[in-house]
Amino acid sequence: MDTTALTALLDRHVAEGRYPGAVLAVRHAGTTTVHPAGTLAVGGTDPVTADTPFRVASLTKPFGGVLALSLAADGLLDLDADATRWLPELADQQVLAHPDAELTDVVPAERTPTVRDLLHMTAGAGLRMDTSPLAHAMWERQVSPGPLPPQLAPDEWLARLGALPLSDQPGEGWRYHTGSDVLGVLLARVTGRPLADLLAERVTGPLGLTGTRFWTAAGLPTQYAPGDDGLQVVDPPHGVWSRPPAFESIGGGLVSTASDVCALLGAIADDALPGGVRSADVLRDGLTDTQRTAAQAFLGPGRTWAAGNLELTLEATDPWTTPGRFGWTGGTGTTAYADPSLDLVAVLLTQRMMTGPHDGPEEFWQVAHDAVA
Repeated sequence: MDTTALTALLDRHVAEGRYPGAVLAVRHAGTTTVHPAGTLAVGGTDPVTADTPFRVASLTKPFGGVLALSLAADGLLDLDADATRWLPELADQQVLAHPDAELTDVVPAERTPTVRDLLHMTAGAGLRMDTSPLAHAMWERQVSPGPLPPQLAPDEWLARLGALPLSDQPGEGWRYHTGSDVLGVLLARVTGRPLADLLAERVTGPLGLTGTRFWTAAGLPTQYAPGDDGLQVVDPPHGVWSRPPAFESIGGGLVSTASDVCALLGAIADDALPGGVRSADVLRDGLTDTQRTAAQAFLGPGRTWAAGNLELTLEATDPWTTPGRFGWTGGTGTTAYADPSLDLVAVLLTQRMMTGPHDGPEEFWQVAHDAVA
C-alpha cells in the first residue's frame, strides 16, 4: 500500500492547524506503517511520536467488549444472566411513560436487564441528546456521558444512575454509551478485581499492547475542543488521565497508541484474539430489527452495534465503507476501523475533539479507502 496520500493529508491538516498533532497507523497486506505529525500542544515544540499515547475516548469500547467476551469464553460470565445479580442498584427500576416525560411519569420495568443488554446497549439507559427532564437529571447527577470519564466512584455512580428512570424498557430500545460503563462495574464485581488488572491479564498483555491503560504519568498531548477563538483546552497534559481514576471506564476511559489500537482491530480481523475469544462472537450482530432501527438513528443507516462493543457495517452507505467493516470513532478525535474485504486496518488519533456529526474523519477514510480499493 502506498501511504503517501494518507500521510500527506495528515501533514496538511497539522500544517493548517486543524490538529496540533496526530498519529496514524495503517496495516495492509501484513505491513504496518505508523506516521506521527505535529506537536503535543498548540505552539509547543515537543513532537508527537509514534508511541505518544492519546485519550482514545470511545475507542475504549472494543477493548471492553473483548474483555467481557473473554470472561464469557472462560465460563466466568453468563451473558444471559440477570445483571441485577451483581448490580442490585438496577433492580425494580421505573421506565419513562414516553421519552420526554417528567421523571415522575413512569411505569414499572417489565424485566431486569441482562449482561447481554449491557454489552449491546439495550438495557434502557444511555446518552440523551435532547432537553428532556431525564437528560437534565443525568447531567445534573454526573451520570451523563461526556468528554471525561465519570469522576465518581463506581458504587456512587451506579446508585445515582439506578435512581433515575430508564428511557426504554430493557431489551426494547438502544441507547449509546452508558451500558458500557455499567458493564465495567459488573465485570469488576463479578471477578472482584480492578478492570485495569483484568484488561492487562486478558487483552492488552497477551496482545503485547504496552501503551494501553487507564492513566499514565507521562505527559499526554493537550486535549482541545474547537471554540470561537480557536482550540480551547479541555484536559491539560497532567490532567484527568495523569493519575489513577476514580472510575475505570470501559466506555471511554483508556489512553492508547495508534499501534496498539491497530493491533487490537488487526487481531479481531485475523481471528487471533487471546483467551478463546472468537472474532465471530465479537462481530456478531445481536440486535433485533427494532433495536437496530433505534441504533441507526445514532450510528447512521446500514450499520449495527456488534457484541464486541463496536460498529459493524451491514450495507455500504458511504463511498469508503464495505459490508463487514468494523471499528468506531471517539469524541476526542480518534477513529479506527478494519475493512477485511480490503485487508485494511487504519487508525487516526488526534487531540482535537469533534464538534458534531459533520466534523469527523470522513476525508481520512476516503483517502485510506482509495489507497487500497
